[in-house]
Amino acid sequence: MTSPAPAPLKDAVGGLERDGFVALLSKLIGESARLQNDPPVHRPQEDLVARHLVDALRPVSTEAGGGPLVVRKVSYAEGRSNVIVEYPGTVPGRVVSFVGMHMDVVPANPGEWDFDPFSLTFDSEDKDKLRGRGTTDCLGHVALVAQLMRRLGEVKPPLKHSVIAVFIANEENSSVTGIGVDGLVKDGLLDKLKTGPLFWIDTADKQPCIGTGGMIPWHLKATGKLFHSGLAHKAINSMEMNMEALKEIQKRFYTDFPPHEKEKVYKFATPSTMKPTKWSYPGGGLNQIPGECTISGDIRLTPFYSTSHVVEKLKGYVEDINERLETTLDTRGPVSKYVLPDENLRGRLEISFDGDVMNGVACNLESRGFKALCKATEEIVGHVEPYSITGSLPLIRELQDEGFDVQTAGYGLLKTYHAKNEYCLFSDMAEGFQVFVSIISQLEEEV
Repeated sequence: MTSPAPAPLKDAVGGLERDGFVALLSKLIGESARLQNDPPVHRPQEDLVARHLVDALRPVSTEAGGGPLVVRKVSYAEGRSNVIVEYPGTVPGRVVSFVGMHMDVVPANPGEWDFDPFSLTFDSEDKDKLRGRGTTDCLGHVALVAQLMRRLGEVKPPLKHSVIAVFIANEENSSVTGIGVDGLVKDGLLDKLKTGPLFWIDTADKQPCIGTGGMIPWHLKATGKLFHSGLAHKAINSMEMNMEALKEIQKRFYTDFPPHEKEKVYKFATPSTMKPTKWSYPGGGLNQIPGECTISGDIRLTPFYSTSHVVEKLKGYVEDINERLETTLDTRGPVSKYVLPDENLRGRLEISFDGDVMNGVACNLESRGFKALCKATEEIVGHVEPYSITGSLPLIRELQDEGFDVQTAGYGLLKTYHAKNEYCLFSDMAEGFQVFVSIISQLEEEV
Protein backbone atom coordinates (compact mmCIF):
# COMPACT_ATOMS: atom_id res chain seq x y z
CA MET A 1 0.00 0.00 0.00
CA THR A 2 1.49 3.37 -1.07
CA SER A 3 1.62 6.38 1.22
CA PRO A 4 -0.59 9.33 0.29
CA ALA A 5 1.16 12.16 -1.53
CA PRO A 6 2.22 14.99 0.77
CA ALA A 7 0.10 18.11 0.73
CA PRO A 8 1.46 21.05 -1.28
CA LEU A 9 3.82 23.11 0.84
CA LYS A 10 1.59 26.20 0.85
CA ASP A 11 -1.33 24.14 2.17
CA ALA A 12 0.80 22.43 4.79
CA VAL A 13 2.47 25.59 6.05
CA GLY A 14 -0.47 27.97 5.68
CA GLY A 15 -0.14 31.71 6.13
CA LEU A 16 1.53 34.01 8.63
CA GLU A 17 -0.22 33.66 11.96
CA ARG A 18 -0.79 37.17 13.31
CA ASP A 19 -0.77 36.51 17.04
CA GLY A 20 2.54 34.67 17.00
CA PHE A 21 4.19 37.21 14.71
CA VAL A 22 2.99 40.20 16.73
CA ALA A 23 3.99 38.58 20.02
CA LEU A 24 7.55 38.00 18.82
CA LEU A 25 7.83 41.40 17.14
CA SER A 26 6.61 43.08 20.33
CA LYS A 27 9.48 41.48 22.25
CA LEU A 28 12.01 42.57 19.63
CA ILE A 29 10.80 46.18 19.41
CA GLY A 30 10.81 46.26 23.20
CA GLU A 31 14.59 45.78 23.04
CA SER A 32 15.18 48.35 20.28
CA ALA A 33 16.48 51.13 22.57
CA ARG A 34 19.44 48.81 23.24
CA LEU A 35 19.76 47.83 19.57
CA GLN A 36 20.58 51.32 18.28
CA ASN A 37 23.82 51.26 16.31
CA ASP A 38 25.73 54.53 16.30
CA PRO A 39 29.00 54.15 18.19
CA PRO A 40 30.36 55.43 20.42
CA VAL A 41 27.01 56.77 21.68
CA HIS A 42 25.01 53.65 20.92
CA ARG A 43 26.51 50.16 20.86
CA PRO A 44 23.85 47.57 20.08
CA GLN A 45 23.41 44.34 21.99
CA GLU A 46 22.01 42.02 19.31
CA ASP A 47 22.24 39.14 21.74
CA LEU A 48 18.98 40.44 23.24
CA VAL A 49 17.22 39.60 19.97
CA ALA A 50 19.14 36.38 19.51
CA ARG A 51 17.85 35.11 22.86
CA HIS A 52 14.25 35.78 21.83
CA LEU A 53 14.84 33.94 18.55
CA VAL A 54 16.38 30.93 20.25
CA ASP A 55 13.51 30.85 22.77
CA ALA A 56 10.89 31.08 20.01
CA LEU A 57 12.47 28.27 17.99
CA ARG A 58 13.52 26.00 20.88
CA PRO A 59 10.30 23.88 20.90
CA VAL A 60 10.96 22.81 17.29
CA SER A 61 14.74 22.59 17.52
CA THR A 62 17.06 19.64 17.93
CA GLU A 63 18.16 21.16 21.22
CA ALA A 64 14.77 20.47 22.77
CA GLY A 65 14.31 17.21 20.91
CA GLY A 66 10.94 18.28 19.60
CA GLY A 67 11.79 19.26 16.06
CA PRO A 68 14.21 19.32 13.18
CA LEU A 69 15.60 22.86 13.33
CA VAL A 70 19.32 23.21 13.91
CA VAL A 71 19.84 26.54 15.72
CA ARG A 72 23.29 28.02 16.27
CA LYS A 73 24.42 31.29 17.83
CA VAL A 74 27.72 32.72 16.65
CA SER A 75 29.35 35.68 18.39
CA TYR A 76 32.49 37.63 17.52
CA ALA A 77 32.01 40.32 20.18
CA GLU A 78 30.46 40.27 23.61
CA GLY A 79 26.69 40.67 23.46
CA ARG A 80 26.62 40.75 19.67
CA SER A 81 25.34 37.46 18.29
CA ASN A 82 24.41 36.13 14.88
CA VAL A 83 21.93 33.27 14.59
CA ILE A 84 21.95 30.54 11.92
CA VAL A 85 18.85 28.35 11.65
CA GLU A 86 18.63 25.33 9.35
CA TYR A 87 15.71 23.16 8.33
CA PRO A 88 17.57 20.17 6.86
CA GLY A 89 16.63 18.87 3.43
CA THR A 90 17.22 15.40 2.04
CA VAL A 91 19.34 16.16 -1.05
CA PRO A 92 22.94 17.22 -0.42
CA GLY A 93 23.87 20.50 -2.08
CA ARG A 94 20.31 21.69 -2.47
CA VAL A 95 19.75 24.83 -0.42
CA VAL A 96 17.75 28.05 -0.32
CA SER A 97 18.66 30.74 2.17
CA PHE A 98 17.18 33.88 3.65
CA VAL A 99 19.91 36.20 4.93
CA GLY A 100 20.37 39.82 5.97
CA MET A 101 17.64 40.14 8.59
CA HIS A 102 19.68 42.30 10.95
CA MET A 103 19.12 42.67 14.63
CA ASP A 104 20.40 46.25 15.05
CA VAL A 105 18.51 49.47 14.25
CA VAL A 106 19.27 53.09 13.47
CA PRO A 107 18.86 55.56 16.35
CA ALA A 108 15.52 57.16 17.19
CA ASN A 109 14.82 60.31 19.21
CA PRO A 110 11.58 59.75 21.18
CA GLY A 111 11.02 63.51 21.38
CA GLU A 112 10.62 63.70 17.61
CA TRP A 113 8.15 60.82 17.28
CA ASP A 114 4.36 60.80 17.61
CA PHE A 115 4.56 57.55 19.58
CA ASP A 116 7.12 55.59 21.59
CA PRO A 117 9.68 54.26 19.10
CA PHE A 118 10.89 51.59 21.53
CA SER A 119 7.64 49.66 22.00
CA LEU A 120 5.31 48.05 19.49
CA THR A 121 2.09 50.00 19.21
CA PHE A 122 -0.95 49.93 16.96
CA ASP A 123 -2.71 52.69 15.07
CA SER A 124 -6.15 53.08 16.63
CA GLU A 125 -7.70 53.63 13.20
CA ASP A 126 -5.69 51.03 11.29
CA LYS A 127 -4.88 47.73 12.99
CA ASP A 128 -2.76 46.74 9.99
CA LYS A 129 -0.11 49.27 11.07
CA LEU A 130 2.57 47.98 13.41
CA ARG A 131 4.58 50.92 14.76
CA GLY A 132 8.03 51.21 16.27
CA ARG A 133 11.74 51.49 15.45
CA GLY A 134 12.73 48.42 13.45
CA THR A 135 9.30 47.39 12.22
CA THR A 136 10.36 48.05 8.62
CA ASP A 137 14.16 47.95 9.07
CA CYS A 138 14.69 45.25 10.05
CA LEU A 139 13.15 43.63 13.14
CA GLY A 140 9.92 43.07 11.24
CA HIS A 141 11.86 40.85 8.84
CA VAL A 142 13.60 39.12 11.75
CA ALA A 143 10.21 38.16 13.20
CA LEU A 144 8.85 37.24 9.76
CA VAL A 145 11.62 34.80 8.83
CA ALA A 146 11.66 33.39 12.37
CA GLN A 147 7.97 32.56 12.00
CA LEU A 148 8.66 30.88 8.66
CA MET A 149 11.36 28.69 10.20
CA ARG A 150 9.20 27.90 13.23
CA ARG A 151 6.34 26.84 10.98
CA LEU A 152 8.59 24.56 8.94
CA GLY A 153 9.74 23.00 12.21
CA GLU A 154 6.15 22.44 13.33
CA VAL A 155 4.85 20.97 10.07
CA LYS A 156 8.01 19.04 9.10
CA PRO A 157 7.33 19.00 5.35
CA PRO A 158 9.52 16.57 3.38
CA LEU A 159 11.85 18.94 1.53
CA LYS A 160 14.76 18.12 -0.75
CA HIS A 161 16.22 21.59 -0.15
CA SER A 162 17.68 22.69 3.14
CA VAL A 163 16.14 26.01 4.15
CA ILE A 164 18.61 28.22 6.04
CA ALA A 165 17.98 31.55 7.76
CA VAL A 166 20.82 33.81 8.86
CA PHE A 167 20.00 36.60 11.31
CA ILE A 168 22.92 39.01 11.52
CA ALA A 169 24.53 41.57 13.79
CA ASN A 170 25.98 44.94 12.86
CA GLU A 171 24.40 45.96 9.57
CA GLU A 172 23.69 49.60 10.35
CA ASN A 173 27.26 50.75 10.97
CA SER A 174 30.52 49.89 9.25
CA SER A 175 32.99 51.45 11.69
CA VAL A 176 33.32 48.04 13.35
CA THR A 177 33.85 45.03 11.10
CA GLY A 178 34.13 41.28 11.37
CA ILE A 179 31.26 40.68 13.79
CA GLY A 180 28.31 40.23 11.41
CA VAL A 181 27.83 38.47 8.10
CA ASP A 182 31.40 39.40 7.12
CA GLY A 183 32.69 37.35 10.05
CA LEU A 184 30.45 34.42 9.14
CA VAL A 185 31.70 34.45 5.55
CA LYS A 186 35.33 34.73 6.64
CA ASP A 187 34.95 31.67 8.85
CA GLY A 188 33.27 29.66 6.07
CA LEU A 189 30.04 29.28 8.01
CA LEU A 190 27.94 30.27 4.99
CA ASP A 191 29.83 28.31 2.34
CA LYS A 192 27.02 25.79 1.85
CA LEU A 193 24.70 28.67 0.84
CA LYS A 194 26.64 29.09 -2.42
CA THR A 195 24.90 26.10 -4.00
CA GLY A 196 21.50 27.79 -4.07
CA PRO A 197 19.88 31.21 -4.25
CA LEU A 198 20.45 33.59 -1.35
CA PHE A 199 17.66 36.08 -0.64
CA TRP A 200 18.82 39.18 1.26
CA ILE A 201 15.71 40.30 3.16
CA ASP A 202 16.28 43.96 3.97
CA THR A 203 14.64 46.13 1.31
CA ALA A 204 11.04 47.29 1.02
CA ASP A 205 7.78 47.61 -0.89
CA LYS A 206 7.35 43.91 -1.77
CA GLN A 207 9.17 44.03 -5.11
CA PRO A 208 12.53 42.57 -6.15
CA CYS A 209 15.29 45.12 -5.71
CA ILE A 210 17.71 44.14 -8.47
CA GLY A 211 20.34 46.85 -8.13
CA THR A 212 21.87 49.10 -5.49
CA GLY A 213 24.46 51.85 -5.58
CA GLY A 214 27.98 52.06 -4.31
CA MET A 215 28.79 54.85 -1.88
CA ILE A 216 31.98 56.92 -1.57
CA PRO A 217 32.06 59.50 1.27
CA TRP A 218 34.46 62.34 0.38
CA HIS A 219 35.90 65.50 1.97
CA LEU A 220 37.33 68.35 -0.10
CA LYS A 221 39.48 70.71 1.98
CA ALA A 222 40.61 74.10 0.63
CA THR A 223 43.45 76.02 2.26
CA GLY A 224 43.91 79.68 1.35
CA LYS A 225 44.94 82.73 3.34
CA LEU A 226 42.85 84.24 6.12
CA PHE A 227 42.62 88.05 5.98
CA HIS A 228 40.43 91.07 6.68
CA SER A 229 37.42 91.20 4.38
CA GLY A 230 38.11 94.88 3.66
CA LEU A 231 41.46 93.92 2.14
CA ALA A 232 40.27 91.10 -0.07
CA HIS A 233 43.18 91.54 -2.48
CA LYS A 234 45.52 90.21 0.22
CA ALA A 235 43.47 87.06 0.90
CA ILE A 236 42.96 83.68 -0.75
CA ASN A 237 39.30 82.99 -0.11
CA SER A 238 39.12 79.28 0.69
CA MET A 239 35.33 79.25 0.35
CA GLU A 240 35.36 80.69 -3.16
CA MET A 241 38.18 78.37 -4.17
CA ASN A 242 36.44 75.31 -2.78
CA MET A 243 33.13 76.13 -4.47
CA GLU A 244 34.80 76.63 -7.82
CA ALA A 245 36.92 73.51 -7.37
CA LEU A 246 33.88 71.39 -6.55
CA LYS A 247 32.11 72.73 -9.62
CA GLU A 248 35.07 71.68 -11.78
CA ILE A 249 35.36 68.27 -10.10
CA GLN A 250 31.66 67.58 -10.56
CA LYS A 251 31.89 68.55 -14.24
CA ARG A 252 34.73 66.10 -14.77
CA PHE A 253 32.98 63.37 -12.76
CA TYR A 254 29.81 63.55 -14.87
CA THR A 255 31.91 63.49 -18.05
CA ASP A 256 33.87 60.42 -16.98
CA PHE A 257 30.94 58.56 -15.36
CA PRO A 258 27.85 59.36 -17.43
CA PRO A 259 24.56 57.40 -17.34
CA HIS A 260 25.39 53.78 -18.19
CA GLU A 261 23.38 51.83 -20.75
CA LYS A 262 22.71 49.03 -18.24
CA GLU A 263 20.96 51.45 -15.88
CA LYS A 264 17.87 51.27 -18.10
CA VAL A 265 17.90 47.47 -18.02
CA TYR A 266 18.03 47.53 -14.22
CA LYS A 267 15.52 50.40 -13.94
CA PHE A 268 17.72 52.63 -11.82
CA ALA A 269 15.84 55.74 -10.73
CA THR A 270 18.98 57.88 -11.08
CA PRO A 271 22.44 57.53 -12.64
CA SER A 272 25.63 57.96 -10.64
CA THR A 273 25.75 61.24 -8.72
CA MET A 274 28.32 63.34 -6.87
CA LYS A 275 27.04 66.08 -4.60
CA PRO A 276 27.95 68.09 -1.51
CA THR A 277 25.93 67.49 1.65
CA LYS A 278 27.92 69.21 4.40
CA TRP A 279 30.02 72.37 4.89
CA SER A 280 32.46 73.13 7.72
CA TYR A 281 35.13 75.68 8.64
CA PRO A 282 37.04 76.61 11.82
CA GLY A 283 34.90 79.66 12.51
CA GLY A 284 35.54 83.39 12.53
CA GLY A 285 33.91 86.78 12.21
CA LEU A 286 31.86 88.07 9.32
CA ASN A 287 34.70 90.45 8.52
CA GLN A 288 37.23 87.64 8.08
CA ILE A 289 37.87 85.83 4.81
CA PRO A 290 38.33 82.21 5.91
CA GLY A 291 41.71 80.60 5.42
CA GLU A 292 40.36 77.07 5.23
CA CYS A 293 37.10 75.20 4.82
CA THR A 294 35.88 71.73 3.94
CA ILE A 295 33.01 70.59 1.77
CA SER A 296 31.89 67.01 2.34
CA GLY A 297 29.47 64.79 0.51
CA ASP A 298 29.08 61.45 -1.15
CA ILE A 299 29.10 59.75 -4.50
CA ARG A 300 26.36 57.25 -5.25
CA LEU A 301 27.66 55.00 -7.98
CA THR A 302 25.70 52.52 -10.07
CA PRO A 303 27.31 49.06 -9.93
CA PHE A 304 28.56 49.25 -13.50
CA TYR A 305 31.43 51.50 -12.41
CA SER A 306 34.29 50.69 -10.05
CA THR A 307 34.51 52.64 -6.79
CA SER A 308 38.30 52.27 -6.71
CA HIS A 309 38.55 53.70 -10.23
CA VAL A 310 36.40 56.67 -9.22
CA VAL A 311 38.56 57.36 -6.15
CA GLU A 312 41.72 57.39 -8.29
CA LYS A 313 40.04 59.69 -10.82
CA LEU A 314 39.04 62.19 -8.12
CA LYS A 315 42.56 62.23 -6.73
CA GLY A 316 43.78 62.97 -10.23
CA TYR A 317 41.28 65.80 -10.70
CA VAL A 318 42.49 67.49 -7.50
CA GLU A 319 46.15 67.05 -8.36
CA ASP A 320 45.60 68.61 -11.77
CA ILE A 321 43.63 71.56 -10.34
CA ASN A 322 46.34 72.23 -7.76
CA GLU A 323 48.97 72.40 -10.51
CA ARG A 324 46.91 74.77 -12.64
CA LEU A 325 44.88 76.89 -10.20
CA GLU A 326 45.32 80.07 -12.19
CA THR A 327 43.92 78.64 -15.43
CA THR A 328 41.50 75.96 -14.22
CA LEU A 329 39.25 77.70 -11.69
CA ASP A 330 37.03 80.70 -12.26
CA THR A 331 37.44 83.60 -9.84
CA ARG A 332 34.71 85.75 -8.33
CA GLY A 333 35.16 89.45 -8.82
CA PRO A 334 38.10 91.69 -9.82
CA VAL A 335 40.33 90.92 -6.81
CA SER A 336 39.41 87.27 -6.22
CA LYS A 337 42.45 85.05 -6.66
CA TYR A 338 43.90 81.73 -5.52
CA VAL A 339 47.60 82.60 -5.91
CA LEU A 340 49.54 85.46 -4.27
CA PRO A 341 52.84 85.61 -6.24
CA ASP A 342 54.32 88.44 -4.17
CA GLU A 343 54.00 86.29 -1.05
CA ASN A 344 54.84 83.02 -2.81
CA LEU A 345 51.50 81.63 -1.62
CA ARG A 346 49.22 79.24 -3.48
CA GLY A 347 45.86 77.95 -2.41
CA ARG A 348 45.71 74.20 -2.05
CA LEU A 349 43.05 71.51 -2.31
CA GLU A 350 43.07 68.13 -0.58
CA ILE A 351 40.56 65.33 -1.08
CA SER A 352 40.13 62.44 1.35
CA PHE A 353 37.77 59.52 1.63
CA ASP A 354 36.22 57.72 4.59
CA GLY A 355 37.05 54.07 5.04
CA ASP A 356 33.47 52.84 4.58
CA VAL A 357 33.41 52.90 0.77
CA MET A 358 30.72 50.48 -0.44
CA ASN A 359 30.28 48.83 -3.82
CA GLY A 360 26.88 48.57 -5.47
CA VAL A 361 25.39 45.34 -6.71
CA ALA A 362 23.57 44.25 -9.87
CA CYS A 363 21.69 41.01 -9.24
CA ASN A 364 21.89 38.16 -11.76
CA LEU A 365 18.69 38.46 -13.79
CA GLU A 366 19.14 34.99 -15.29
CA SER A 367 19.47 33.07 -12.03
CA ARG A 368 17.04 30.53 -10.55
CA GLY A 369 16.65 32.76 -7.55
CA PHE A 370 15.60 35.83 -9.51
CA LYS A 371 13.10 33.90 -11.62
CA ALA A 372 11.60 32.23 -8.56
CA LEU A 373 11.32 35.57 -6.72
CA CYS A 374 9.60 37.24 -9.68
CA LYS A 375 7.13 34.39 -10.15
CA ALA A 376 6.33 34.28 -6.45
CA THR A 377 5.88 38.06 -6.30
CA GLU A 378 3.50 38.06 -9.26
CA GLU A 379 1.55 35.17 -7.78
CA ILE A 380 1.20 36.64 -4.28
CA VAL A 381 1.42 40.43 -4.67
CA GLY A 382 -0.39 40.49 -8.02
CA HIS A 383 2.30 42.17 -10.10
CA VAL A 384 6.06 42.21 -10.37
CA GLU A 385 8.02 45.41 -10.97
CA PRO A 386 11.74 44.97 -10.22
CA TYR A 387 13.50 48.22 -9.35
CA SER A 388 16.94 49.58 -8.56
CA ILE A 389 18.06 52.48 -6.38
CA THR A 390 21.38 54.16 -5.72
CA GLY A 391 20.79 53.74 -2.02
CA SER A 392 23.45 51.43 -0.64
CA LEU A 393 23.19 48.10 1.13
CA PRO A 394 26.37 47.05 2.90
CA LEU A 395 27.85 43.59 2.55
CA ILE A 396 25.83 42.14 -0.34
CA ARG A 397 28.35 42.98 -3.08
CA GLU A 398 30.98 41.19 -1.02
CA LEU A 399 28.69 38.14 -0.88
CA GLN A 400 28.19 38.28 -4.64
CA ASP A 401 31.95 38.54 -5.18
CA GLU A 402 32.38 35.46 -2.96
CA GLY A 403 30.18 33.44 -5.33
CA PHE A 404 26.72 33.74 -3.78
CA ASP A 405 23.64 34.18 -6.00
CA VAL A 406 22.30 37.22 -4.14
CA GLN A 407 18.75 38.47 -4.71
CA THR A 408 17.13 41.15 -2.54
CA ALA A 409 13.59 41.78 -1.36
CA GLY A 410 11.75 43.21 1.62
CA TYR A 411 8.26 43.75 2.98
CA GLY A 412 8.52 46.93 5.01
CA LEU A 413 7.78 50.38 3.62
CA LEU A 414 10.45 52.43 1.87
CA LYS A 415 8.78 55.68 2.97
CA THR A 416 9.39 54.80 6.63
CA TYR A 417 12.93 53.43 6.19
CA HIS A 418 15.24 55.11 8.77
CA ALA A 419 12.45 57.66 9.26
CA LYS A 420 10.62 59.10 12.23
CA ASN A 421 7.34 57.32 13.08
CA GLU A 422 8.49 54.09 11.43
CA TYR A 423 5.89 51.41 10.84
CA CYS A 424 5.14 48.38 8.69
CA LEU A 425 1.91 46.70 7.62
CA PHE A 426 1.03 43.22 8.82
CA SER A 427 -0.64 42.52 5.48
CA ASP A 428 2.65 43.21 3.67
CA MET A 429 4.56 40.90 5.99
CA ALA A 430 1.90 38.23 5.46
CA GLU A 431 2.43 38.47 1.72
CA GLY A 432 6.17 38.19 2.27
CA PHE A 433 5.60 34.95 4.17
CA GLN A 434 3.63 33.54 1.23
CA VAL A 435 6.31 34.69 -1.23
CA PHE A 436 8.93 32.75 0.74
CA VAL A 437 6.79 29.61 0.73
CA SER A 438 6.20 29.98 -3.01
CA ILE A 439 9.95 30.31 -3.66
CA ILE A 440 10.68 27.12 -1.71
CA SER A 441 7.88 25.31 -3.54
CA GLN A 442 9.19 26.34 -6.95
CA LEU A 443 12.72 25.23 -6.15
CA GLU A 444 11.40 21.90 -4.87
CA GLU A 445 9.68 21.27 -8.21
CA GLU A 446 13.01 21.60 -10.04
CA VAL A 447 14.64 18.69 -8.22
